[in-house]
Amino acid sequence: MKTALLKSSKKSVAIWGATAALLLVATILPAAYALEIATPSEVELDVTKSSAIIEPVETVAQLFNEDDLSATASGAIFSSEMALVSTVSRQVELARTPLGAKKVAKSILLNEYGFAEKEYKCLNTLWTKESHWNYKARNKRSGAHGIAQALPASKMNVVSTDWRTNPVTQIRWGLRYISIRYETPCKALAKHKRSNYY
Repeated sequence: MKTALLKSSKKSVAIWGATAALLLVATILPAAYALEIATPSEVELDVTKSSAIIEPVETVAQLFNEDDLSATASGAIFSSEMALVSTVSRQVELARTPLGAKKVAKSILLNEYGFAEKEYKCLNTLWTKESHWNYKARNKRSGAHGIAQALPASKMNVVSTDWRTNPVTQIRWGLRYISIRYETPCKALAKHKRSNYY
């Protein structure tokens, strides 16, 4: 009886743990994509004395009772979503330095927009003149802000509201702005050379 109760309790904890992990991913993922700021939530669990005896789970695979986490549908979703969150978080941290911001922008420009290396060179020249790739750059006179020097800075809300602190949001907004208004970074740079703004 005690063994059956212990197994039942382990299964309940595993199910609650999996549910909590998926809720966490669903909460964090939009913020990682720079779509919104996640709001914290509270989950209240009723823990009985019999479930307090449960041994701690050391790995996610143990939580799903699988050696291969991708063997279950929920495990595969959990693994891929967590990998995505991790990748996006690393990208944001990398972009907090000028060199990292250049790498992130180049990757987005070439892979997502399909531009050639020549366009990255124009973008590098343009944003070096504008902000030196500093996501905290702010023009005190005009109020332009960020890597791409958005004016007004609140325009970046179309990408995400975290534009003040997220350099990837600024890069994505800047590339979106250039592609809509000028089509290519080289055309935006040509405009900047003529007018000293773009």
